[in-house]
Amino acid sequence: MSLDVVLSVHDLTIAFQRRTVIRGLSFKVFAGDTLAVIGPNGSGKTVLLKALLKIIPYRGEIIWKSGVRLGYVPQKVSADRQMPLLVRDLLEAQAQFLKLPNSQVRTVCKDVGITPELMNAGIGVISGGQFQKLLIASALLGDPQILLFDEPTASLDELEEERVYELLERLRRQRALTLLLVSHDLTLVHHAATSVLCLSTAAGPCFGTPDKILTPEVLATAFGASEQLYRHHHQFGEETQS
Repeated sequence: MSLDVVLSVHDLTIAFQRRTVIRGLSFKVFAGDTLAVIGPNGSGKTVLLKALLKIIPYRGEIIWKSGVRLGYVPQKVSADRQMPLLVRDLLEAQAQFLKLPNSQVRTVCKDVGITPELMNAGIGVISGGQFQKLLIASALLGDPQILLFDEPTASLDELEEERVYELLERLRRQRALTLLLVSHDLTLVHHAATSVLCLSTAAGPCFGTPDKILTPEVLATAFGASEQLYRHHHQFGEETQS
């Protein structure tokens, strides 16, 4: 692991009106890391990503390495998929907004696996997995060194989910990316993450390697004994209940 710190968070607190979502959070991310953010619903996972992108107010310090470029894939997109737009239209419009040549659109489409047929498909008729590819390609425009993903496989079926996981790992290696991702898939976290940040309203945040965080004791404390934790069946291992 590189000793090049790309993100340093110190004493981060995020509150809305009288409710404190995250309190006193500190951690570091190194170049090439895959940081997985886990935790029960309402623990502040999406809120944390938005604070890291500095699009919501917070207290404390969020320090990105100078000059670093970020890409972001949100969990939900407000765009109306019934609009008469092609995949090509969206990517080329974003490239134009960012003042990038169309050659970069072709490059990210090749890297992500967006075929010419998919480029000319309407966004209202493509599958969930294809739409996720579109979002990832969009995030790669501008050649970011760090990608932030909020539940990259939310609402996908198991086969599409597996393909997205494979794509993320391939992109990480090919582009030397640092990944920060919110995930409920503990198998992915255990096998792909270099570090895990577990947010919990009950026990407070904890940070460390997968072997230290993904233990029955830590997970039971963070999620509660009644919470059903699971691992999906995909390339990383067999489906289990824990």
